[in-house]
Amino acid sequence: MGSAGAGISGAVAAVFLLAENRLLREALLRVLSKKDDIQVVGAGSYGPETFEDILATRANVVVLDSVSSVLSEPGVLPELRQLNSSIKVVMVGMEAEESIFLRVVQAGAVGYILKDASAMEVARTIRAVAAGEGVCPGSLSGALFQWVTQHKPAIPSLYLKTSLGLSRREQQLVGLIQQGLTNKEMASQLNLSEQTVKNHVHRILRKVGAPDRLSIVEVCRNVGLNV
Repeated sequence: MGSAGAGISGAVAAVFLLAENRLLREALLRVLSKKDDIQVVGAGSYGPETFEDILATRANVVVLDSVSSVLSEPGVLPELRQLNSSIKVVMVGMEAEESIFLRVVQAGAVGYILKDASAMEVARTIRAVAAGEGVCPGSLSGALFQWVTQHKPAIPSLYLKTSLGLSRREQQLVGLIQQGLTNKEMASQLNLSEQTVKNHVHRILRKVGAPDRLSIVEVCRNVGLNV
């Protein structure tokens, strides 16, 4: 491993280049070093000290070029998330293969750049990811939307929020209502006041358009959710 910088110096993105391909790593280093709002704080190939190096440089974006390192067990992404969940991962030099793309996204990558992408596209993706956005090629976005639609029962939190506008706390309460708990019992379980739970339930009723609490679960099931 080698360090390419020290500190963040006000840059929007502090990038660690974790690339197995040395030529790609050096090319990215040259390109990104010219950007005022991007600082390469470290660069190297995957090894025993990889995660220590990434944490030491305080990188907020890691650029990877190896699908195998992501999809193998335990995989780079789960380990990175365990160490620092705020680090964003961008896959660069990838193929436009839907199955690989979806597996990488499910593993936790938030940026996916094809092998024919320009230097400008790479920099733009890193900036967007550092700002909290997800980026993928337009040619693969359809596959992502299709996967979400097909798996919406498996991702109830996302679908409840986007379809019905329920907050995370309200989603918790829907599950407890389904179990038949009273407001007092829910309050005790969530360490909230009974009045707070009552207010949440009223908001849930309004958001889902249910006439009573028993109907809340039915409404959620009607939009394809397992609660």
